[in-house]
Amino acid sequence: MGKIDTITKEYMENPVVFADAFNQFLYHGEQKIDPARLTELDTTGIVVPYGADGASVPEQKYRDVLKLLYAMTDGRAAYCVMGIESQAEIQYALPVKNGVYDFLQLSHQVSEAARSHKQVTKERRMGAQEPDKIQEEEKPTGGEFLSGFWKTDRLVPVISLVIYFGSERWDAPLSLREMYSEVDSVIMTYAPDYHVNLIAPGEMSDGEIDEFHSNLREVMLYIKYSKDKKKLDEIIEGDSKFQSVERQAAEVINVVTGSKLKYPEGKGAVNMCQAIRQMREESKIEGAVETYKDLGISLVETIKRIAERFQLSESESSEVVKQYW
Repeated sequence: MGKIDTITKEYMENPVVFADAFNQFLYHGEQKIDPARLTELDTTGIVVPYGADGASVPEQKYRDVLKLLYAMTDGRAAYCVMGIESQAEIQYALPVKNGVYDFLQLSHQVSEAARSHKQVTKERRMGAQEPDKIQEEEKPTGGEFLSGFWKTDRLVPVISLVIYFGSERWDAPLSLREMYSEVDSVIMTYAPDYHVNLIAPGEMSDGEIDEFHSNLREVMLYIKYSKDKKKLDEIIEGDSKFQSVERQAAEVINVVTGSKLKYPEGKGAVNMCQAIRQMREESKIEGAVETYKDLGISLVETIKRIAERFQLSESESSEVVKQYW
């Protein structure tokens, strides 16, 4: 797992951020999903059988392809978040791959229902004085027995949400219909469809991003304008929330956008305005160091010149110059 995968996964494991993503997408920011009620959904061990020969397809295969970051449930639905890092990571067959994952989850529920019914029947038979005399209403119909899924059984909806951690416009299909070749409209009426649920900063208005209640708002806003220096400066300077961004969110921003932001180590919040200013200052210093080095100027003389040029103490200049020497 790469650095971006790791840091975004850890970030999305925060129930507050996780719930915020779904509340924005499903309810335009209304707090319908309570992070306090979410519990982790274990999806690592699912193996769903296919075919008469008992062949199976491990669900883990699809998790690796789709970069599943986290899955949780509040009892009403199963919520799954998947992440895509950059334009190069976009899956142009995403509607198919996402659909397979969702149906694997649903298939697992059907399998679990069948297992549960078998276990209950076994326990009743073992506990009955006359095992063959189970009440008629407790016996499944032929169809229920064959499918393992009874008429009264119900599935928990699976909602998969893809979060694109890139600033570029999304240019991949979001539905199966977009992937089909041109065919008769009647055929298309009956062809199955599947739609990808997507959060992509470049596709969202600032108003939609403001519907986030957690620091996911600052993360998405920064990513959206990360390639537009003037607009990014305008937003960060004019938005007080960027003066105190939780460290984990700041680290997501830094790693995902490759910004090389500079901020003190520790657990405190990060002032993004200061972090950007310091990053740009050090970028200038790096360029100056490279120039002096190319001109054959010694390390000692370079430290002295950098200290004078950027108004640093000799110890500060020595520390920063040695990073780029």
